[in-house]
Amino acid sequence: MTNNDLLRRLRYALNLNGETITELCALGGHEIGPIDVLKLLKKEEETGFVACDDTVMGAFLDGLIVSRRGALEPKPDAAKTADMALNNNLILRKLRIALELNDEAMLAILEKAGVRLSKPELSALFRAKGHRNYKPCGDQMLRNFIRGLTLGGGNASPTSPPSA
Repeated sequence: MTNNDLLRRLRYALNLNGETITELCALGGHEIGPIDVLKLLKKEEETGFVACDDTVMGAFLDGLIVSRRGALEPKPDAAKTADMALNNNLILRKLRIALELNDEAMLAILEKAGVRLSKPELSALFRAKGHRNYKPCGDQMLRNFIRGLTLGGGNASPTSPPSA
């Protein structure tokens, strides 16, 4: 799934507008203008389409976490998530953190989309890549999770980021 597709789906699932996406990216440490957000939300075949890179998507997800949970003091020895390669597992983890979802809530959201997982199968998606029980999160799994959010399967009520 492309970052643009993910951004469009999350915008719909979380009921966000372009201005809110701009504010969330700023909270995540990346300044982007409202016109640029509109270009990111266009489909590939539309005129003016701009590809959403991992930096913008990471900033959007980090801003979503900050807007809903508040900012954390960075630890000196912790690796910055902006330096980490963005993959479906990390995206799912950031959404889980931002929406404050536990295992039961995640499983309920996936079930709304027609996906049945056990708790061990779900926890495998959040394991470290080298762990023996790690399982990569495929595009279809991420799509189904967002579809479940859209269908009202979680704490997806929009909240505005605090004004600076």
